Amino acid sequence: MEWLTHIFNNPSDEPRNVKPWADTGYKTYQAEDEALDRAVSLSLHEHYQRSAKGHDTDEDLARAFQESTNLLMKPEKTTGSSTVQLENRLCSGCSTGFGSGSFVNHLDKFWHPHCFRCHLCHTPICSRNFSTWEKHPYHNSCITRLSLPKCDICNNFFPANSAGAIEYRVHPFWKQKYCPKHESDGTPRCASCERFQIIGEQHVSLDDGRKLCLQCLNLSIMDTEECQPLYYSILDFYEGLNMKINQHIPMLLVERQALNTAKAGHKRHHNIPETRGLCLSEERSINMITRRPTLNRGNKMVDLKRTTTNLKRHFEVTAILVLYGLPRLLTGSLIAHESMHAWLRLNGFRKLDPVVEEGICQVMAHLWLESEVMAGSSSTSKYSVKSSATNNPIEKELGKFFLQQITNDNSPIYGKGFQAGYASMMRFGLPRTLNHIKMTGSFPL
Repeated sequence: MEWLTHIFNNPSDEPRNVKPWADTGYKTYQAEDEALDRAVSLSLHEHYQRSAKGHDTDEDLARAFQESTNLLMKPEKTTGSSTVQLENRLCSGCSTGFGSGSFVNHLDKFWHPHCFRCHLCHTPICSRNFSTWEKHPYHNSCITRLSLPKCDICNNFFPANSAGAIEYRVHPFWKQKYCPKHESDGTPRCASCERFQIIGEQHVSLDDGRKLCLQCLNLSIMDTEECQPLYYSILDFYEGLNMKINQHIPMLLVERQALNTAKAGHKRHHNIPETRGLCLSEERSINMITRRPTLNRGNKMVDLKRTTTNLKRHFEVTAILVLYGLPRLLTGSLIAHESMHAWLRLNGFRKLDPVVEEGICQVMAHLWLESEVMAGSSSTSKYSVKSSATNNPIEKELGKFFLQQITNDNSPIYGKGFQAGYASMMRFGLPRTLNHIKMTGSFPL
């Protein structure tokens, strides 16, 4: 009987830790079933002895078995001011009292047996083998499911494909894991950083239909006047590279509709998915008289021949247009790109192949972004100039994303053009690369 008394006086209502679960932070616990079985057997043995003396019935025997199985979860009556009696406690599940019924004690909390439920499936935990993670109980089968990856967007488990394999997408920069369906089910996506809107987070809708996450919104430039200091700093960046833009060119922030309208009437666009910047330029050609006119019978000069000469041709840059509502670094990279179009026009570069022109403009956008993001770091660029580089870690990370967008672009014009232009610049230097483009219309090899 001393062994039985020892068990009942030291009940272990909280299952003991068996071993950590596969390096995931989960822990699995197991009750002392063997000790309970021995206690039940010994208790029943005593009842059998009493039954042999004529003091027990079948009903008493059943009651004895039920009491034996509940001994590890019976209310304890305690005394003393430092101990709260169980009658004064409430169930952690339903917030009602226990009375004289059974209870479950786990992690210093108490439940009715039917209120002790799995935190994942919310059904009662009937087995004495269960698991605990982050102070919540789970069925062992349910805790296994928690090791499966979940969608960062909808927080659901990733679906299995037809082959039974779990399938999901990962953003190459932000490492955001998401269900494949979110690419086509209308889930909002930030027009700037490309991150999907996570359930519970807010995105802001602009008048032209674009959506911005709150991080990009806090860093965005919303009107033309606010953008002028950034524009002038980019002009200083060009001057620091001995590429001063001599003509005063208005720079305007506009809505998507206005930008698309301007693009429709402009020759230089290359079917990109969305236009976010545009350099408006007018090509003016001078008509030159090449044959003396003659006087007809009505005293009217006729047969005047006009010929357009390339020797007198020049360009005027009308304006630089950039989509409003984008973060400062993205806005700046677009201005740097379009400013290069202006510089090429104003410095006598002939009509270039789109791969060459867009490529060298992307090189300039990349150089400016790099000067802003990599200032103070181990940048490999030879063309770092003084800049108002950001100290905001969120903005720096966003800038690194914009840099990656340029370098990883595989489009036939902008992507391939940048790769060829950047390779030429790193090999021959920017001045030699520009001179070669002016003379030949191509990148130096």
